[in-house]
Amino acid sequence: MSVQWPRPGCGRIGGVLLLPLSLAAMSGAAAEIAVSTNDNKVALVNGATQVVRNPAPDTLTIIDLGASPPKVLAEIPVPGSVVGPPFSVALTPDERLALVASAMKVDPSDPTKQVPDNRLSVVDVAASPPRVIATLETGAGPSGLSVNRQGTLALVANRSEGTVSVFAISGQTVSPVGKVAIAPAASGTSHVAITPDGKTALVTRDGDHFISMLSIDGSKVEYTKRDLSAGLRPYGIDVSRDGSVAAVANIGRGGGDNDTISLIDLEAKPPRVVETVTVGQTPEGIKISPDGKIVAVVTMNGSNKPRESPFYGDAGKLLLYRIEGKRLLPVAAAWIGHWSQGVAFSADGKTVLVGNMVERNVQVLRWDGTALRDLGERIAVNGGPAAVRTADKP
Repeated sequence: MSVQWPRPGCGRIGGVLLLPLSLAAMSGAAAEIAVSTNDNKVALVNGATQVVRNPAPDTLTIIDLGASPPKVLAEIPVPGSVVGPPFSVALTPDERLALVASAMKVDPSDPTKQVPDNRLSVVDVAASPPRVIATLETGAGPSGLSVNRQGTLALVANRSEGTVSVFAISGQTVSPVGKVAIAPAASGTSHVAITPDGKTALVTRDGDHFISMLSIDGSKVEYTKRDLSAGLRPYGIDVSRDGSVAAVANIGRGGGDNDTISLIDLEAKPPRVVETVTVGQTPEGIKISPDGKIVAVVTMNGSNKPRESPFYGDAGKLLLYRIEGKRLLPVAAAWIGHWSQGVAFSADGKTVLVGNMVERNVQVLRWDGTALRDLGERIAVNGGPAAVRTADKP
């Protein structure tokens, strides 16, 4: 089907207000939150990423999805990074802990550059106020990470090292278990997604264009040596709640060509890529809806390029595709901000969040199963929203 596009609007908010609010209002079974990790170290200046001089601390924003419109509950300093797929924050299924990866930090010897970081922050988001309760060491350049739906294990892809770090979770204690070697550092292990049964994980490798499969037995994680091929530079990846499919964003070379997303059939033996569709320039964020019917894709659409570039676009795009069997069919689209990153669904699938780096806000859209609507709702955050996430429930 064809998608009719409205005229793009700016949808920008000026000014950021830090709200150190309590999470007491979130008590009860109906509570639902989202988290955004926000990078203050870099800015996009006419298509070029520049390190900010004497940057403010990076932050983590906790958002109440039960409010209409969603609102900020709390925002605290937590190191993060826009480098890597927009999956660098994750919630435990009970929404008590947030894990935040910091892929890059300002180079201590040259403040105009960044170097790989190796920190994973554990945040007690249920505390009043929320607070960092542990800082753990990962491999170099920790990027995309996931918590299993059992809430007992976290995996972190180390993009500058070619490894995946393994952490056990027990209550509020997160403990390092070890690392799994996948490939040389140049392979760019970018993000790792875990299947609902907790027995398999898929790791994207944007440096050499593979997706690797891991086996999981408790806290024992091993590389199976099974690699899939989807497209140029597989980056973000997500698995449906029923475990039948995974969707992967292939961000390409960034040369102005249209890029792709792919569908992986996890029920096939062995699993394989079964569908690839063209979505536009640089699909960063990708997420499957909680009911497993919709794939949401954030494309930069050239909004991260210089204005004089023939590939520049003055707005990004959010695209929705329906999963029909093992096919992807376009169903809706909306304009978003510039240099946009992650995308997340509310538990009922009716609210969609998109992080806009340049605007420094989280855009709120509404999906009713037929139409995707932007009602002008924006959540200002302190920093560029590098990743936005809701909890993956059992």
